Amino acid sequence: MLPSLPRNPADTMEQDEDGNDDRGADQAGWDAIDRALAPLYGEQEPRHYGTLIKHALGGPDPLDGISAYKREQPVPHWHFVTYGLSELYAKESEDAEHSGWGFELTFRLRDDSDASEPPMWALNFLQNLARYVFSSGNAFADGHYLNANGPIAVDTRIRSVAFVRDPELGEIDSPHGKVEFLQVVGLTNEEELALKRWSTRKVLHAFEPHMPLWITDLERDSLMQESEIAAEIAAGTANEGSDTGFVFVDGLSWQQQARRWRKPSTTVVLGARQVGELLALLPLRLPFDKPFALIGAECRIEFAQGRRNAAEADGADLRLTLTADTLRELIATLQAREGQYPVRGYDLLSFVVRKTQIKDAEGRVVQTIG
Repeated sequence: MLPSLPRNPADTMEQDEDGNDDRGADQAGWDAIDRALAPLYGEQEPRHYGTLIKHALGGPDPLDGISAYKREQPVPHWHFVTYGLSELYAKESEDAEHSGWGFELTFRLRDDSDASEPPMWALNFLQNLARYVFSSGNAFADGHYLNANGPIAVDTRIRSVAFVRDPELGEIDSPHGKVEFLQVVGLTNEEELALKRWSTRKVLHAFEPHMPLWITDLERDSLMQESEIAAEIAAGTANEGSDTGFVFVDGLSWQQQARRWRKPSTTVVLGARQVGELLALLPLRLPFDKPFALIGAECRIEFAQGRRNAAEADGADLRLTLTADTLRELIATLQAREGQYPVRGYDLLSFVVRKTQIKDAEGRVVQTIG
């Protein structure tokens, strides 16, 4: 990315030999974002960072630009706003209701210094989130969360993020469709687990008094250390179970082996990283009559509680029904360690756990689980 480019994309276009520019007449999507920001910042000129080569022309950065505004209230912070997840220049998608992916990202980062430039890692962080959307096809939405596979910056416990509607920008109607401003909220691993175990919105509601405007503070400790917050979340979890109905799993697979005159045996294969989530969430879903699913690249495995154990295949998908006793046995048996784990209460079912390798943005293995 290049620092301090002009905010208006038309101002960065080059002229041809006849002195005509190629900016095009339509930048209505970009202008709509600027209009949404005007009531907040008036004539304040943000620090704007644009890409050398736009993504549509083969550039590596999916966002055309990111603006950063310096704020002093309610605490000193930078307010970042992206340009590029919605349709900035012309309507190209077939979705008439939404512009592009239907959202732009915002991020509020506490900064008590007198720096005139925001930290560059925050720009790369937002580009990486946009890159995930473009490469995976998975759009973010209010209430979603995502583990960052490590600290989002140096020397911080913030290793996960949730997405909420920006409390000041909300949603706008652009000429190309609706655009929601989704704010990225930094969380610790303990806080992310609380979201999974209960409800994203209810847990964030408990956090809100400690996070004005959802500003991310890299230096803070986990809010789960606050006794009142921990007690509120524990009570909600015990009474309501978890709202998390599925998790995505790398390397998920299953197979059934036919046996003469008997039901087939079933083997589920998953990575060690997801075992902890599975063991934490199954008892907070199944006893509340809520199914839970593991979703892989090529299959889906759904768990439900019933009076009898059963394994039903449906094409590439599998549905496992477990009795209450079998569920307790599975939770007591399965470990986040490489190996095979037969479920004794269900002699036709076993789990194979494989090591999980966590890689950084350059593809280097930074952690091995299991």
